[in-house]
Amino acid sequence: MINRILGSASLLAATIFVFTATAQQEAPTPEQLAASATETRQAVFKLLSFNMGTISAMARGTAEFDAAIAERNANRIAELAPMIPELFAARDTREFTVETEALPIIWDRMDEFNEKATNLVAAANTFAVIARSGDKNATVAAVRAFGGACGNCHDTFREDN
Repeated sequence: MINRILGSASLLAATIFVFTATAQQEAPTPEQLAASATETRQAVFKLLSFNMGTISAMARGTAEFDAAIAERNANRIAELAPMIPELFAARDTREFTVETEALPIIWDRMDEFNEKATNLVAAANTFAVIARSGDKNATVAAVRAFGGACGNCHDTFREDN
């Protein structure tokens, strides 16, 4: 019984300590928020690239063609793409020193940026339907249009690398 009481008291004390320590932490600085926003955006782009890379490898013949994987990856891209403008709209990082390939013009031309993300969703959905058919030639032929939806945004809103 005494052990249960001591255990409960210890748990309560630890909880109070953690809560107090967390409450006393300072709010993030604008620079920290900008860095975090940039990291989040880059994480989404890495996921997009990962999924598109597999599709591109199939089209180049450096990976075995698998219609189900091509469809799945296109669907993933269609789900991720709407996050792109949301993440940029959530925090304008132009005035901060952050490592990014995103051009500052994004925030000046947000409507066009949103449109390009919408076009990527449409291209991904169209590609997914073609891939679902299982027709390798049609799927490989459709990669160019799908990839073009990515490239169109890069041409305007991303630094050359």
